[in-house]
Amino acid sequence: MADIVTEFNEYRSKMNEKLLADNNKIVKRIFNLDTNAYAAGALDVKTKELLGLVASAVLRCDDCIKYHLETSYKEGITREEMMEAMGIATLVGGTIVVPHLRRAYEFWEALEEQK
Repeated sequence: MADIVTEFNEYRSKMNEKLLADNNKIVKRIFNLDTNAYAAGALDVKTKELLGLVASAVLRCDDCIKYHLETSYKEGITREEMMEAMGIATLVGGTIVVPHLRRAYEFWEALEEQK
């Protein structure tokens, strides 16, 4: 199952390189803004990643969810913390978020298997 993590990261890296190589100023600035927004500030990185995870789930963006799950995992967020955040996302987003919750849980398991 850990292959889903590798597949996601390889595809994401390949396509990000292509997008950035296109030299579009707006795209580059959005990427830069996204990177800097998740840096430590008044809120720590873990909190910001959980906020990103919840927002991504509510917006139903599976790629975004995977990105925030992996970053959260690397930041030391526990399964319990992740599930509590995803519970909030499901509450706010409604039952339409449940399929994304399933895929998020599967991806988290794959992250744990990579240890």
